Amino acid sequence: MAEALGDNVVRINGLVEKPEQDKSPSNMAIIGRYILTPKIFEHLAEKNVGAGDEIQFTDAMSCLLREQPILGYQFAGNRFDCGDKAGFQMANLAFSLEWPEMREQLLPFMKKIVRNELRHET
Repeated sequence: MAEALGDNVVRINGLVEKPEQDKSPSNMAIIGRYILTPKIFEHLAEKNVGAGDEIQFTDAMSCLLREQPILGYQFAGNRFDCGDKAGFQMANLAFSLEWPEMREQLLPFMKKIVRNELRHET
């Protein structure tokens, strides 16, 4: 739910916290990097409970959206869900492999693990 403004910048028209996949209003995601005005704290202070019976930052942003525009940035690249244990490990591996000295040690180790896992699957 966004309107393209150019140079990968979009105007956010609406936000949904943890929508069901078949009810998702778009293919865009909020990935947790924000620059917002201090007004967001007024909405968070209301302590409204949302999805998962938790206070959701996205819900506070939705309230803020009624008062002022929120812009987003569409980036090209990999996204990892670091709130998930496997996603956190994938992010660490991807980041580590970008460093030549770490890549040099990690790749042989990873290849060995994968070979062993493939042997156990057959």
